[in-house]
Amino acid sequence: MDSHSLRIAPDVRLGKDVVLHGFVNLYGCEIGDGTQIGCFVEIQKGVKIGARCKISTHSFLCEGVTLEDEVFVGHGVMFGNDRYPKAASADGEMLGDGDWKCLPTLVKKGASIGSGSAILGGLVIGENAMIGAGSVVTRDVAPNAVVAGNPAKPISFGTQEGSGK
Repeated sequence: MDSHSLRIAPDVRLGKDVVLHGFVNLYGCEIGDGTQIGCFVEIQKGVKIGARCKISTHSFLCEGVTLEDEVFVGHGVMFGNDRYPKAASADGEMLGDGDWKCLPTLVKKGASIGSGSAILGGLVIGENAMIGAGSVVTRDVAPNAVVAGNPAKPISFGTQEGSGK
């Protein structure tokens, strides 16, 4: 791997056997043992990723996101952390770090998030839950639930066939 294609800040904590593919941007985050990070992924400060997770290409994990162990994140998944984002105040001044509230998101063990999904901040995605591809998740997701759509709504509960869950 060409080290010029990896942007890893000195404050990043990498576990054992972490696999990083090209063009990743990591700063101020923690990544657990055996996790795989695909190409063109950004993981911001304060993000915590557990062991044996898979983060697919073109995904964005912003400040406030925590993934427990064995979470799957599909291609092009975007996490948000601010329900009311703005660039500037009413008087036109650029907003900075202290001008907004980070809403933490927790993705519990074994959950899977389908490609192209958007996850709003301030949510909990339950253990072994499955988010269908292209979903917009605006509310908490129960453990073992399968949700899909915009906004994402439950379509089933229980174990997923063929997934080992």
